[in-house]
Amino acid sequence: MSSRFGSGLLRATLLLSLLSASVFAACGGETASTDTALASIDAGGLSSRIEVLSSDAFEGRLPGSAGEQKTIDYLESQFRAIGLEPGNGDSFVQSVPLVSMTVDPGTTLKVSGQSGAAAYAYGDDFMVWTKRVIDRVDLVDSELVFVGYGIVAPEYGRDDYQGLDVTGKTVVMLVNDPGYTTGDPQVFNGRAMTYYGRWTYQYNEAPTYAAAPQIYTPESPAVLRAIKCNYDTRKQ
Repeated sequence: MSSRFGSGLLRATLLLSLLSASVFAACGGETASTDTALASIDAGGLSSRIEVLSSDAFEGRLPGSAGEQKTIDYLESQFRAIGLEPGNGDSFVQSVPLVSMTVDPGTTLKVSGQSGAAAYAYGDDFMVWTKRVIDRVDLVDSELVFVGYGIVAPEYGRDDYQGLDVTGKTVVMLVNDPGYTTGDPQVFNGRAMTYYGRWTYQYNEAPTYAAAPQIYTPESPAVLRAIKCNYDTRKQ
């Protein structure tokens, strides 16, 4: 797999006050009591502001996007409306440098095995990202090892890495956890997914076993059957 990343420096803005906290601060003058300040915060006011910020008009509020600027403008207007003063000179915000990376749409993924080879198109068939701030990432001739859900949970009697050597290899795993997938209340917490089912857990767990990159797969029946067969074979 080869990926190119276009990078750019964004000037993200950091608000120096929190909206809910600012309501408290605006009312919390030297003579105002804590009870008076707290009484000024009502569920309706908070709900209405959250509804505005979560609306489609703010386009997800991604840093560096038009939605971020709309968010900043809205919060500043709310700060001023309740009488707050800027905390950074005459500004409510502070510039913070960030790096933005965009994957080259020509990025390719090729997988080969005993049954042949297959090529996948970025965007249509797979997505890829990295935390490494470099122009190009190459993954060549990396062996794939299926690790189930990539979960090590002693309290549930599960260790998906047991008996597998993933050192320097690419691990392939399913998203979610087995309880959530099966809906069986006797497995993990059933449909109430545990933290083990979050990709952040799986992402951080794999390096513990010296694994290289990770690939997350969808849970279609066909994919499950094909991979489970290979997984069961390796575990024997």
